[in-house]
Amino acid sequence: MNIQTEQDIIHLIENDEWMMNVLQMAKSLELPDWWICAGFVRSKIWDTLHDYEVRTTTPDVDVIYFDPFRKNEVYEQLLEKNLINLDASIPWSVKNQARMHVVNNMPPYSSSVNAISKFPETATALGVTLDERNNVILTAPCGIEDVLSLQVRPTAHFLESKERLHMYKNRVIKKNWQSKWPNITITYPEI
Repeated sequence: MNIQTEQDIIHLIENDEWMMNVLQMAKSLELPDWWICAGFVRSKIWDTLHDYEVRTTTPDVDVIYFDPFRKNEVYEQLLEKNLINLDASIPWSVKNQARMHVVNNMPPYSSSVNAISKFPETATALGVTLDERNNVILTAPCGIEDVLSLQVRPTAHFLESKERLHMYKNRVIKKNWQSKWPNITITYPEI
């Protein structure tokens, strides 16, 4: 499949029964400003661009939301348990972005999309959600060009400091994405 636009990415997800079921399960939590992000979206795109017929296993399915009134990690764990009760085969991860800035040692995020924009790599700064009619909505605050051209590079946020660039470099090395998707190109900016 040729993927060139955000609408192409949306169609790719809409035509994936497993992804739509995962989105429905996340939606059932009725969380404010919720998205499934990062590898859930990126891996589907890269698998398609590599002509893989079998889904690449991801270490987790990242469900994020933004609730400034309930910043309790125990509540996130309860939400994960609710999702596990729906499908225990999925490696669920649920995080409230209203508190994750503390974990990530950054200024507070203003929304889930704002948090996604501060992910380490542009190709990972992607999220999908469902609207009230169950239409797939895509957010790509850093654009889709890099993910579609199989480029891994730091987001503008990670380019702002040497400390974050070190984090980016270490993360990319640890992820070893080229072993799964050999056609990707990784950029390592000077630190």
